[in-house]
Amino acid sequence: MKKAVQYFTKEYIAQCANLTPNQILQFLEDYKNLVGKVPQKCKPISIKIEPSLLNAFKTKAKLEGIPYQTKIKQLMAEWVE
Repeated sequence: MKKAVQYFTKEYIAQCANLTPNQILQFLEDYKNLVGKVPQKCKPISIKIEPSLLNAFKTKAKLEGIPYQTKIKQLMAEWVE
Protein backbone atom coordinates (compact mmCIF):
# COMPACT_ATOMS: atom_id res chain seq x y z
CA MET A 1 0.00 0.00 0.00
CA LYS A 2 1.45 3.34 -1.06
CA LYS A 3 1.32 6.28 1.31
CA ALA A 4 -0.07 9.53 0.00
CA VAL A 5 2.24 12.51 -0.17
CA GLN A 6 0.78 15.87 0.72
CA TYR A 7 2.29 19.07 -0.63
CA PHE A 8 1.66 22.43 1.02
CA THR A 9 1.73 25.77 -0.77
CA LYS A 10 3.49 28.77 0.75
CA GLU A 11 0.09 30.45 1.05
CA TYR A 12 -1.36 27.53 2.99
CA ILE A 13 1.60 27.46 5.38
CA ALA A 14 1.29 31.22 5.95
CA GLN A 15 -2.44 30.81 6.64
CA CYS A 16 -1.76 28.02 9.15
CA ALA A 17 0.87 30.13 10.93
CA ASN A 18 -1.87 32.64 11.80
CA LEU A 19 -4.25 30.11 13.40
CA THR A 20 -5.19 30.60 17.04
CA PRO A 21 -4.74 27.73 19.51
CA ASN A 22 -8.52 27.18 19.50
CA GLN A 23 -8.57 27.01 15.70
CA ILE A 24 -5.75 24.46 15.78
CA LEU A 25 -7.60 22.34 18.34
CA GLN A 26 -10.78 22.54 16.26
CA PHE A 27 -8.86 21.48 13.14
CA LEU A 28 -7.37 18.49 14.95
CA GLU A 29 -10.78 17.44 16.32
CA ASP A 30 -12.39 17.80 12.88
CA TYR A 31 -9.57 15.80 11.30
CA LYS A 32 -9.91 13.02 13.88
CA ASN A 33 -13.65 12.84 13.19
CA LEU A 34 -13.11 12.82 9.43
CA VAL A 35 -10.35 10.22 9.33
CA GLY A 36 -11.33 8.19 12.35
CA LYS A 37 -9.06 6.46 14.73
CA VAL A 38 -5.68 5.29 13.56
CA PRO A 39 -5.85 1.52 13.50
CA GLN A 40 -3.45 -0.22 15.81
CA LYS A 41 -2.03 -3.66 15.37
CA CYS A 42 -4.24 -6.14 17.19
CA LYS A 43 -2.81 -8.13 20.06
CA PRO A 44 -3.78 -11.79 20.29
CA ILE A 45 -5.22 -12.84 23.63
CA SER A 46 -6.29 -16.10 25.20
CA ILE A 47 -9.59 -16.42 27.03
CA LYS A 48 -11.51 -19.39 28.40
CA ILE A 49 -15.16 -19.48 27.30
CA GLU A 50 -17.66 -22.27 27.68
CA PRO A 51 -18.05 -24.02 24.30
CA SER A 52 -21.86 -23.62 24.27
CA LEU A 53 -21.57 -19.86 24.85
CA LEU A 54 -18.91 -19.49 22.18
CA ASN A 55 -20.95 -21.51 19.67
CA ALA A 56 -24.06 -19.46 20.38
CA PHE A 57 -22.07 -16.23 20.02
CA LYS A 58 -20.52 -17.37 16.73
CA THR A 59 -23.95 -18.38 15.41
CA LYS A 60 -25.54 -15.05 16.31
CA ALA A 61 -22.62 -13.12 14.81
CA LYS A 62 -22.89 -15.16 11.62
CA LEU A 63 -26.63 -14.40 11.41
CA GLU A 64 -25.78 -10.70 11.71
CA GLY A 65 -23.20 -11.10 8.94
CA ILE A 66 -20.23 -10.08 11.06
CA PRO A 67 -17.17 -12.09 12.06
CA TYR A 68 -17.46 -13.10 15.71
CA GLN A 69 -14.06 -11.66 16.69
CA THR A 70 -15.03 -8.32 15.14
CA LYS A 71 -18.25 -8.41 17.18
CA ILE A 72 -16.28 -9.10 20.36
CA LYS A 73 -14.07 -6.08 19.63
CA GLN A 74 -17.13 -3.90 18.97
CA LEU A 75 -18.74 -4.96 22.23
CA MET A 76 -15.53 -4.31 24.16
CA ALA A 77 -15.15 -0.84 22.62
CA GLU A 78 -18.78 0.05 23.42
CA TRP A 79 -18.37 -1.14 26.99
CA VAL A 80 -15.29 1.00 27.73
CA GLU A 81 -16.69 4.18 26.17
